[in-house]
Amino acid sequence: MKAGGTTVRTGLGVYDFAHPLVAPSQWAELTRPGTPLDWVVLNVAAGPGVCPDPHCLEASGRLRNGGVRVLGHLDLAQGTRSLADLLGDARRHLDWYQVDGFLLERCPADRAALPEVRRLVTTLRALRDGAYIVLGHGCHPHPGYAENADQLVTFRGPWTEYRWSQVAEWTADYPADRFCHVVHGVPRGHLEEALRIARWQGAGTVYLTDRTDRGGQENPWETMPGHWDDIVSQVGTGVSE
Repeated sequence: MKAGGTTVRTGLGVYDFAHPLVAPSQWAELTRPGTPLDWVVLNVAAGPGVCPDPHCLEASGRLRNGGVRVLGHLDLAQGTRSLADLLGDARRHLDWYQVDGFLLERCPADRAALPEVRRLVTTLRALRDGAYIVLGHGCHPHPGYAENADQLVTFRGPWTEYRWSQVAEWTADYPADRFCHVVHGVPRGHLEEALRIARWQGAGTVYLTDRTDRGGQENPWETMPGHWDDIVSQVGTGVSE
């Protein structure tokens, strides 16, 4: 374990909830006092949408007023989108919803793409001072990416893969708050085990849901987990391993 013998604090990163108009109770639940949220992603329509959405503005405002960090969703499409397109989306997120930073989803993980990602992150931080940047690789990227973001998503996938996953050795050089694991299909009876894996591998932020992608036909992140109360009660307490 990367943090052997120490207390590892774990928080929640809420990845991709459905639109607040479709799921108002889910968004309201996020404002419940004591919920250990590290950040919540605002994804209006595969990004900020084409015009300001009052429902998203209200949901974002409630979270930010409660001290929760809200991130705008930027889809890098594995490096195929232009810098101009991405910055246009970023400006709309900032102008319309006053986001605190960005999740760079489908971020490339190879060394060759690192200079372009670095350029994008530098420009985003120039647009918003103190912008919190999460790189949504979904796997362990080249270690150089760790120097260019506040946090990396180093696992995104099903429980059947996560329970046998291995952490990259280079992550031991960084604290747990630099890494996030996002796992779907976690049975209620395995929630404690999933948290233990995350803490053992040194991930300070998690999102663990019992929802599944049903063979790639559904988005497992858009609906609140059925064991949400269990997650809230267990995450953020910190354990010594």
